[in-house]
Amino acid sequence: MTNTFLLSIVIPVYNEENNIDPLLKRLLPVVKGFNYEIIFVSDGSMDNTNEKIKSKAKINPKIKFISLQRNFGHQNALTCGYNYTKGDCVITMDADLQDPPEIISQMVEKWKQGAHIVYAKREKRDVDNFAKKLTAYLFYKFINFLSDTPIPTDVGDYRLIDREIVDFLNNLPEKSRFLRGLVAWGGHPASFVYFKREKRFAGETHYTFSKMLNFALQGITSFSVKPLRLSTYFGFVASFFSIFVIVSKSIQHFILNQGDWLPGWASLFFSIVFLGGVQLITIGIIGEYVGKIYQEIQNRPQYLIKEKINL
Repeated sequence: MTNTFLLSIVIPVYNEENNIDPLLKRLLPVVKGFNYEIIFVSDGSMDNTNEKIKSKAKINPKIKFISLQRNFGHQNALTCGYNYTKGDCVITMDADLQDPPEIISQMVEKWKQGAHIVYAKREKRDVDNFAKKLTAYLFYKFINFLSDTPIPTDVGDYRLIDREIVDFLNNLPEKSRFLRGLVAWGGHPASFVYFKREKRFAGETHYTFSKMLNFALQGITSFSVKPLRLSTYFGFVASFFSIFVIVSKSIQHFILNQGDWLPGWASLFFSIVFLGGVQLITIGIIGEYVGKIYQEIQNRPQYLIKEKINL
């Protein structure tokens, strides 16, 4: 396969004004040997990001720009980019230069060899602090334990996918999207390219701990009903525990003649706390699934476009 194919690169951005110039300075020399298009999707940026991208798009028609009406979230911004790509293969990456553009040629080569998915896998995360490494580790362990679809560890949204997978994603009717899971769900041939994670060039990360937690919940509830089953198991455990407390207290009181300093206090307290906790967890799990059903039946668009350039 020659380089006559079209390579699409989708870059979601949110308040990344200081990263646009350095990114393109490294990205354009890498892709100049390909027939390419670069699609920036501004997810409601409120700084000077949009103006910087638009100025670049006026000079280079291969640089394309979509501005969303407001912040719809990273996954919806990626979905918007996928919907507008025309490439035979599509690479998604972030603008903070923690995803090094220099490995794009390796990813394309893997695709030429037959891989429909090429993941950029983080070989080292030395630039991340302990908390970031720990939360990332727990994220993948947690989601792969509960999810029915295994997701490769230490990979983000920096990946290459074939046109076949892009069309598959674009035709999916679901609104609440966890793209890392959806890409892996089809079971297409996959390969890996390894890289050393770099420091964020400028600005602060937009993925806080709470966002990572919500992201994990979104992924789990999108690909597994195990949490619902676990809530059932919790119910059985709570019932057996309550029976155990009743039996042990009965033996203690009627057979061993050992009384509490306040009769009934311990069993009542622990029963209420334990059963209350199990009930709240169960209601929360059910609520997550009901919330997803509610979002789906609303059938609202995943994003609203404010402006397009070169598209």
